[in-house]
Amino acid sequence: MLETRIPTWTPRRSLALAGALVLAASAAHAVAATPLAYVTSEKAGVGVIDLDQMTLAQTFPVGADGPRGLSLNADGTRLLVANKNTSDLAVIDTATGKVVKRVKIGKNPEYVRVHNGYAYVTYEPGEDGGPPGAKPGGKPDGKPDGKAGGKPGADDDDTNKPPAEIAIVDMKDWRVVRSVTSGHETEGIEFSRDGQTMLVTNEGDDTVSVYHARTGAPIRTIKLAPGGRPRGIRLSPDGKHYVVTLESLSKFVVIDAHTFDVVKTVDTKLGPYGVAFGPDGNRLFVAAARDKAVQVFDGHTYEHVADVPVGQRCWHFSFTPDGSKLMVACGRSDAVYVLDAKSYQPIKQIGELPLAWGIVTYPHSDGSIESR
Repeated sequence: MLETRIPTWTPRRSLALAGALVLAASAAHAVAATPLAYVTSEKAGVGVIDLDQMTLAQTFPVGADGPRGLSLNADGTRLLVANKNTSDLAVIDTATGKVVKRVKIGKNPEYVRVHNGYAYVTYEPGEDGGPPGAKPGGKPDGKPDGKAGGKPGADDDDTNKPPAEIAIVDMKDWRVVRSVTSGHETEGIEFSRDGQTMLVTNEGDDTVSVYHARTGAPIRTIKLAPGGRPRGIRLSPDGKHYVVTLESLSKFVVIDAHTFDVVKTVDTKLGPYGVAFGPDGNRLFVAAARDKAVQVFDGHTYEHVADVPVGQRCWHFSFTPDGSKLMVACGRSDAVYVLDAKSYQPIKQIGELPLAWGIVTYPHSDGSIESR
């Protein structure tokens, strides 16, 4: 009888091949895992900062578009950038720096937030139209570097202008699935702990709009102090409160996440905008842009802890993924200021970022635009 033998080299070759594939995958993962920060520069494009070296590694060339708001998808392979001058959302392949898709949004797209497979983009509908559901009529931004936040009653009445909207983009096919009418001059976006509710600050009419996150159905409107111009918003780590900065009144308010009542009002330095809790939740950080400072408060009692000098027009900031450093985008200083997140001492400045607007990191970290 003939005996059938399986050659002994087959499994060895397979094991060797499998091992090689594992090593290759590990090497690719190691490269991909290099921590990075992405900074929108309204004049230069998107700066990419190597967080190991704390240097500007490259710039993605979308400069003429006037990039402002930005957010990353879950695995960090796509960076979404709102472009003022082209009225669209650019989808950038982070491996190549190339724009792989543009989604028409509408006039003055500004703030971007990714949540549960959808991108939420604030914009102000203009006469040239916008995505499905956008209403005709609107206004030009009229400000060279985004909203500066004026005095109450200055220039004209915001409430006589068309309201802002939030475009909801399905990230599977990059299609605007609906556009939600909001208040005037919509700014920050935040979500409830269970992800079912979306809150949006409306600078122009001193309100916070509350919606069902997926359908955009309105739930209620929270009225805040007249003339406050609410801008930044962040949910507390325990999910019990929202903190909203009032730029023109130089305060922030603490809102009960269940009743939506204002339970506390805290004074800040001038012009607070970006707000975020630190990675451990024990500290709250507020960018007081007009006083060129980042302020630190107790994350539970909201008592003032420290003031940290930074540059000019610092609106947004992010912690590094390991939580050791705080990076602050300072538009009129054309730089990112890097601070020690515990001692608050300055570490360095990363320049060549004219009119730096916002900053996010990968791996994802806590900040005024995104949070873990």
